[in-house]
Amino acid sequence: MLACRRLNSLELKGFFIPLLLGIDIGGTKVALALGDERGRVLERARRPTNPTEHPADDLARIAEDARALLARADVTPNDVACVGVSAPGPIDAQGETLLHPPNLPGWGEVPVRAILADALGLRVHVENDANAAVLAEWRFGAGRGYDDVVYLTASTGIGAGLVLGGRLHRGHAGNAGEVGHAPVEWEGLPCACGQRGCLEAYVGGAAWTRRLRAITPATSAVARIAGGSQQARPEHVVAAAGEGDPFARSEMERFNRYLARAIVTLAFVVAPEVVVLGTIPASAGEALCFAPLREHVAEQVWPVLGRDLRIVPAALGSELPDYAGLCAAREGLETRSR
Repeated sequence: MLACRRLNSLELKGFFIPLLLGIDIGGTKVALALGDERGRVLERARRPTNPTEHPADDLARIAEDARALLARADVTPNDVACVGVSAPGPIDAQGETLLHPPNLPGWGEVPVRAILADALGLRVHVENDANAAVLAEWRFGAGRGYDDVVYLTASTGIGAGLVLGGRLHRGHAGNAGEVGHAPVEWEGLPCACGQRGCLEAYVGGAAWTRRLRAITPATSAVARIAGGSQQARPEHVVAAAGEGDPFARSEMERFNRYLARAIVTLAFVVAPEVVVLGTIPASAGEALCFAPLREHVAEQVWPVLGRDLRIVPAALGSELPDYAGLCAAREGLETRSR
């Protein structure tokens, strides 16, 4: 006789077990999302990262956040097929250990997969955050329908994720796409990674914030909006540039020209169909960022590479960390089945 069972609340809502748990560890915030491989989100949470010099304790707190999220959704760990962790690189070739991530001060070589797997009792898959982000935009956002996609994030740091030929491209040791640490100025400004002249030292949110607090004129609209030069951040530049402030406009032009150097290199090396830009460029919009950026890129790439190249804002917005974590979990399941 066939066994019959009553559908639980998750199935009645259309969330079919097994579920995925996504965790995005960023330089400024931690985001958690419970959902399924179709990108439907059942429950989410986020908080400031506040990294310490004791990463095991930081990860224990993240595990507590995960357990609280499952409890709030009335889900047991047995219902979760995989935990996906989107984390800033570099990550070792086995996809288990973070190796001195520049944007998590105090974290050295941290065995993220082992710590979280032990704390949660679940399968854990760790993915470079830019890889997880490109998977999210490719599956659910601005990269849908394309086989060759680059996602370039410009938030606390700079990183790129690559989908080439319809597959995530990790490269040697799993760290392809570290565009933020390719030099745009030889012997240039110092970068958090220890090198000099990196793209991230010029357009990364943390580096740009330090620059702004050192050079923002007290009479500029940037200082007015920020409440003083010492509080200036990139979002204040974007707002002031929208008002036509000369200093803010010059800073946006500097940002666009340096970012264009990275896109030109990507165009020649991997010839993507679409470059998706998140965070700072997405908030700046068409007139302040995308139109001048496309112009700068078109001036430097061959027509055969640039004619059909689309440079577009990310579509997922503030929900990107949720989808990045879930896509990391989905990648973990698909990697296991290959």
